[in-house]
Amino acid sequence: MESNGNSRGGLLSAGGVLSIIAGILQIISVVSLVVYIIFPDWFMYILERGSALRFAPFITGSLLQYIYYGDEGLRAVLIAVVAGVLAIVAIVGGISAIRRNRFGLSLAGAICALPSMTWGVLAVIFVVLGKREFRAKA
Repeated sequence: MESNGNSRGGLLSAGGVLSIIAGILQIISVVSLVVYIIFPDWFMYILERGSALRFAPFITGSLLQYIYYGDEGLRAVLIAVVAGVLAIVAIVGGISAIRRNRFGLSLAGAICALPSMTWGVLAVIFVVLGKREFRAKA
């Protein structure tokens, strides 16, 4: 295997891109949760018709049922805020991984991408395996 001299592999870039994708998908989920907060009856009508919430990849119907019955306003806002912060950290960490700036931020971003399951797990694996690329830059 030939080296091009810059010691940049694809693992860290792949981990960064996966973190960014997971963060974007989490933002889509947050937006759909905000729509639920604003229009709960309309949202539950769509849920009951079996639309499977195609625009909310990580918010399941059971989670919405849990939020809907009880103190839904506070729970939904809390979940939206936490998910939004995780999404922002995942995107910033992914950008840091692509630029090879800080390993800690890149790993934190990959870990914050974990709620998106497969994307997040792969992001963590690729960022950890690409740790040597941070040392190669220095």
